[in-house]
Amino acid sequence: MGEDGGVTSAPQRPDGPTPTPRLIATDLDGTLLRDDKSVSLRTVAALAAAEEAGIEVFFVTGRPARWMDVVSDHVHGHGLAICANGAAVVDLHAGREFVQVRALPRATALTVVETLRSSVPGTSFAVELTTGINYEPLYPPFFQDPGAKVATAEKLLEKEADDTSAPVLKLLAHHAELAPDEFLALARSAAGAYASITLSSPTALLEISGLGVSKASTLELCCAERGISPAEVVAFGDMPNDVEMLRWAGTSYAMGNAHPDVLAAASGRTVANNEDGVAVVIERIIAERADHQR
Repeated sequence: MGEDGGVTSAPQRPDGPTPTPRLIATDLDGTLLRDDKSVSLRTVAALAAAEEAGIEVFFVTGRPARWMDVVSDHVHGHGLAICANGAAVVDLHAGREFVQVRALPRATALTVVETLRSSVPGTSFAVELTTGINYEPLYPPFFQDPGAKVATAEKLLEKEADDTSAPVLKLLAHHAELAPDEFLALARSAAGAYASITLSSPTALLEISGLGVSKASTLELCCAERGISPAEVVAFGDMPNDVEMLRWAGTSYAMGNAHPDVLAAASGRTVANNEDGVAVVIERIIAERADHQR
């Protein structure tokens, strides 16, 4: 997150011996990626070494599938990534094809919109679909999408008569005046019974998914398909949308630049994203595995 300054000390191990994982799950922005959105050569080498050692790597991100090109060349083996905070599993080897979608029901999204308009005046919305993003006139177009529709959220969420509307992956809610954590607390209090509400931005931009949909729950499904237990997973993250995943994994690391909630949730800590904190831990895991095999 960077708001509290980066931690530059050596990584802090979780208590007990470092496990030999079967799967590494890592967030992207603020975690695997540097602040300039690049993947360092050191990190590329660490990811390849993990796969070569038989450790699967899953990218688990709030990003939509269309923003995954930055890492599409660095996913090996299975080719899968978890996007939109768990709302979608995509195959990066097959042109970002959707393998699984855990949609936010439109009726639920409308209820959330109505609730937040009433409880937190000044909220504007965008709707993330499997086909792209649409947004309200007052919603800041952080990334211009020439194909986006601009209308009220109520209009954007209308169900088409022939029932062919694209699935809603998540609702985005923005507030121009509230602090991010304050907005998150207010939104969860007002609408948390209807949907999963989280935060991955240093601005007051919330991400709203179907109830029970999170990075953790979708990662759990992917691991169950592979016969991988939480104890065999090492996870990395930096923002509140990573908290459930970090708590679920047997071993987890907060980045040196992480949000306070992430620091509290993780079992260990590594250095900041700009210092290749994920690679630092992977290198240690690989080295310790090699020592044990001697």
